[in-house]
Amino acid sequence: MTTDLSIDADWDELYVDGEWRASESGETIAVEDPSTRETVTEVASGTEADVDAAYEAAAEAQESWGEQPPAHRQEVVEQFLGALDAHADEIMELLEYEVGGSAIMGETSIQIAADHASEAATLPRRMKGEHAASNIPGKENQLQVGPKGVVTVISPWNFPLNLSMRAVAPAIAAGNSVVLKPSTNSPITGGLLFAKLFEETDLPEGVINVVTGRGSEIGDRVASHPESDVVAFTGSTEIGKRVAGLAGENLAVPAMELGGNNAHVVTADADLDRALDGAAFGSFVHQGQVCISINRHVVHEDIYDEYVAGLVDRAESLPAGGVHDPETIVGPIIDESQRDEMLGYVDETVDAGATLETGGHTVDVDGVDDSLVVAPTVLSGVTNDMPAAANEHFGPIAPVIPFSDVDEAVAIANDTEYGLSGAVHSGDLGTAKEIADRMETGNVHINDQPINDEAHVPFSGIGASGVGHYNSDAFLDEITETKWISIQHDPREYPF
Repeated sequence: MTTDLSIDADWDELYVDGEWRASESGETIAVEDPSTRETVTEVASGTEADVDAAYEAAAEAQESWGEQPPAHRQEVVEQFLGALDAHADEIMELLEYEVGGSAIMGETSIQIAADHASEAATLPRRMKGEHAASNIPGKENQLQVGPKGVVTVISPWNFPLNLSMRAVAPAIAAGNSVVLKPSTNSPITGGLLFAKLFEETDLPEGVINVVTGRGSEIGDRVASHPESDVVAFTGSTEIGKRVAGLAGENLAVPAMELGGNNAHVVTADADLDRALDGAAFGSFVHQGQVCISINRHVVHEDIYDEYVAGLVDRAESLPAGGVHDPETIVGPIIDESQRDEMLGYVDETVDAGATLETGGHTVDVDGVDDSLVVAPTVLSGVTNDMPAAANEHFGPIAPVIPFSDVDEAVAIANDTEYGLSGAVHSGDLGTAKEIADRMETGNVHINDQPINDEAHVPFSGIGASGVGHYNSDAFLDEITETKWISIQHDPREYPF
């Protein structure tokens, strides 16, 4: 079977019950290349009727899919993994055109997505029940593990491939069906792509359904649909709270990875070059549009000036521009609203007393009137309450905050409602571990930077960064149901 995954392919239909179909409205949404600001394709603008049809198909298909042997479900996910590998070059090009992904971003996305699919393929054989002793004589307790039912996946635009994969592949492997609603900014790599790849497998019709459309028009219906048993969402805290509330109305399980304001703590005795290497990657990869990127650099005052100078050197050395140039490292921001918001944070932070060391402006791109490329930006003299530090800026912006001792570093790192990821660099592992233990966040990485994801390691946020877990057994618990069956072998004595 030959599958066309080029940007020029037909992407203007929904995928429901194993069929490609136009939306009920017949309307489409333009997909813009962030590098050139040109429309490169169109996708269907789904309606609430389309959403209902997707859930009807998913609910009908799930029961028979959930009864399939573990080996068959494993095989289907492995077939999907093979399709992902076979189309890697085309997928990288799609990420380039749709979300402004550089070659590094595309390679990383495929690598992490493949890791999640590989881990998901092991889940069917790990869905094991158990026996539990009973306090009642002659009773046997059995615990059976099975799929939840229909899993809703609402994926974001920043790393759409792997952030959709980490929910879709495990859900299907565990015997659930899926309704996938990708972001309006990444409807192909976060959604429609999955339908085309699964068409190359033996997955039955109706097990995966993809509905593209504007969140303002169909988002609430997706989040609140009565057929949904789990809602897996990745996105902003503001929208996540609404999604979780709507899911809760139907008692659907919410698995929410939300915003972050991640601290990169560097002590006085840290290996400075190593810390700066991690700092540049953690702040500027994919233009800082990563929920677990570095939002604040918290650096000891004894090495502060040297750190700022080193970070400026690294920022200014990174090629910035359109990602159709293979040399580009820092590409475009996803859209105007994101660009303008982050540059506003920079201006407000400078007005509050910080120093703009480099960046803080857009970069001209040939032939583009209104460039979305923001130069890598470093701010010094920052305090934790300044806008670029207090907000999740979601851009290639590095506010650097000084500290004098461990207690102050921990206080600065924890002075946020978020708790998603973080990093600590120190020459003394004991000190690093002490800081990591005291940081109020779901993930901390010592002598590294905060952007880490391994499919076999549980991933979660605390506070305003989310509820529930992703990855491996942690997410398997979210998408499966445990049933208690007891057998009274001997006659039981009752009080009456």
